[in-house]
Amino acid sequence: MQLHRIALAVAAAFPLVVLAQGIALDAQLKTVLVASARAPLDPNLPSSTASKTAEQLREQTIYNPEDIAVNLPSTTVRKRYFGDRNANVAGRSYGTLQPGRALVYLDGYLISNFLGRFDAPRWNMVNVEAIERIDALYGPFSAIYPGNSIGTTLIVTERKPRGLEASASIKLNQQGFNEYATSENYTSKQVSGRIASRLDSGLWYAVSMQHQDSQGHPMGYANAVRGATSGAFATATAAAKSVTGIVYDRDPQVRERALFGATGMDHNKQDTVNLRVGYDLSATQEIEARVAWWHDDSTVTNTTWLRDAAGNPVWSGMVKDGTRQFTVASNAFAPSTRDEVHRQLGATWKTKHAKGWNASVVATDYVIQSDAARQANLAQPLAELGGAGTVTRRDGTGWNTFEVQSTYTPSEGDFGNGRHALVLGLHRNQYTLQNVVNNAPDWRGAETTQNQNYYGKTTITALYAQDAWKLHPDWMLTTGLRFENFESFDGSQYFAGPPVAQKAFGSRTLTATSPKASLAWAATDEFTLRTSLGRGVRFPNVDELFNGTQTGTSITTSDPNLRPEVSDSAEISVEHEWGRHWLRASLFRDDVTDTILRQTDATVFPSVTRVSNVDKVLTQGIELVWATRDVGVKGLDLGGSFTWADAEVKANAANPAQVGKKWLRIRPQRYTVQASYRPNAQWLFGAAYRWASSSYNTEMNVDTNPDTYGGTSSVNQLDLKASWKFARQWEWGLGINNVANRPSWQAHTMPQRSVQTELRWSL
Repeated sequence: MQLHRIALAVAAAFPLVVLAQGIALDAQLKTVLVASARAPLDPNLPSSTASKTAEQLREQTIYNPEDIAVNLPSTTVRKRYFGDRNANVAGRSYGTLQPGRALVYLDGYLISNFLGRFDAPRWNMVNVEAIERIDALYGPFSAIYPGNSIGTTLIVTERKPRGLEASASIKLNQQGFNEYATSENYTSKQVSGRIASRLDSGLWYAVSMQHQDSQGHPMGYANAVRGATSGAFATATAAAKSVTGIVYDRDPQVRERALFGATGMDHNKQDTVNLRVGYDLSATQEIEARVAWWHDDSTVTNTTWLRDAAGNPVWSGMVKDGTRQFTVASNAFAPSTRDEVHRQLGATWKTKHAKGWNASVVATDYVIQSDAARQANLAQPLAELGGAGTVTRRDGTGWNTFEVQSTYTPSEGDFGNGRHALVLGLHRNQYTLQNVVNNAPDWRGAETTQNQNYYGKTTITALYAQDAWKLHPDWMLTTGLRFENFESFDGSQYFAGPPVAQKAFGSRTLTATSPKASLAWAATDEFTLRTSLGRGVRFPNVDELFNGTQTGTSITTSDPNLRPEVSDSAEISVEHEWGRHWLRASLFRDDVTDTILRQTDATVFPSVTRVSNVDKVLTQGIELVWATRDVGVKGLDLGGSFTWADAEVKANAANPAQVGKKWLRIRPQRYTVQASYRPNAQWLFGAAYRWASSSYNTEMNVDTNPDTYGGTSSVNQLDLKASWKFARQWEWGLGINNVANRPSWQAHTMPQRSVQTELRWSL
């Protein structure tokens, strides 16, 4: 793209050599009037950011915590259904198949989960009643954050009480779902409450609880694809049972496909309890602790569309519909259950001097206390009576983090005379994987012999420093450096076979240095230009190295020798604020070597998912973000974002044919437009429209039919929300998501039209 050549030329004109963290100029502070202030993070962040406050979040319908991120610029949240526990995040240079590039923090505590195949952040630890704001940082331009920040860093902040506070809400959500031969209404309910107080002694606390009971729509369909193993469907024989109900369509690769029924309908009950306690030791020193507990009870069921001549459901075996014959596997409609309990602990100590030196210590410990995923080997009717299966346990899996940071803030006068604002830090995290699969004579109960296991640990220890140097009243240079040491150890795999296979992997140690730099110029009070360069190193996570799960329908292979992803990124952004209007335009370039790819081959049975490195992927693009207040009518606000991105494989020695192909799940175009109207203190009306182009879901770009189950289709969705404060402490809300009921897919079918009503009380 010609624009990116211009961007790189401009970037090269700046004498930027080391690292970057950001800028805090007067012109930026004025932007706060329209774009809202960012959370109390480092004030010298170097890259593009975006924010949503609690008041702005009232403009949209929120059921699950991850809903707060869906309208952020260049952000995709793969929320497949209401109550989804694996809502992955994607950004402007990576897709939902690369969840290791999304960092999510809750009040400074890391909730990014890099332990399982889905790697979704543990949104479940967030109580929707307590959310104060969400902030997004784009790209690896800050030395403060680990290498996973090469994508997007999301900071969720919960409210601290100012006095006595209490609130509660009840939500009822109903989705009408109609696809293939399934036509159902799915209902989800949620109750949430919070009580908090700040005492005169300096002690404060916040207790929040949340219960939800959600019913998900089908996540998949039992099917057979013509051409997956041969050029045609088998010809019907007398041995096959005659059935009705088979549905035909074309899969994402335009091959004829036969579908037999809906699978993966998840009915889950989730409970979250959070306790936060803080104490002001003095006017300049405070401590805080957090305990969070989450429980999930999930039952996954299936539905067959097949009926025999007597109208009875058919769940497995050889079937035919006249001329074509299929074999429906005995476990194609096998049910499953899952019961898991997670616990998170967090503690913070920090000083808060207005200027001079400050220090902080933050520690997190997240553990899966118990996790039993029970999978039947037989279809539902028989499985309900028992029968063989497996039980996967992840008890003891988890992570911990520890961070010590010291900052120096000069006085306003000193900072204006060429002084420096400093950040120095030490970071360490450790992830532990313990995945055991046991055989179960009765999948609902007792377990016997071990079928397979996967173990492993990774640690990252990092030292970092940054310096925000005000060269001139209008110029800010921020440089910094992050040094990281990565270790993987205690890795092993076991398969009962046959043949029996047991592997133990040796430990590995890798190091990386990540320089970053940013130069900002406040050309006028309303106009700011910033150029940022940064390197980020994303080490492979413990799941990608050691987890190699095998089930009856899928195989996942890992690679203990994966190389880390190295991202060399550049961004040029311009911000302009005039009157009630604000606009940011950014050119970005993300050049990644050794990109880690998790790709599934569904043309074979069982399906095979492999983890591997791709030599070089280049993403270039433009992002526009705008906001305006009181548009013609007082109380009417508009805003939105537009992103154009081009992501292409530039080198891959392991698969040269992939060179020139577009990267997976990077949407070339994304548009979001939002509007809100507050005619008075009682009423609020909100609307959000999202459109995104389709993208590829295969490394060779052979999926040219994205608008179907299994594809990654375009998105065309309008959401509406109305809220009425009908009494001093009471508020009623009504929201409709996907008003026009436009279908979309990210391999799975995404939610169709849903209506949600909410009643909320607050003190």
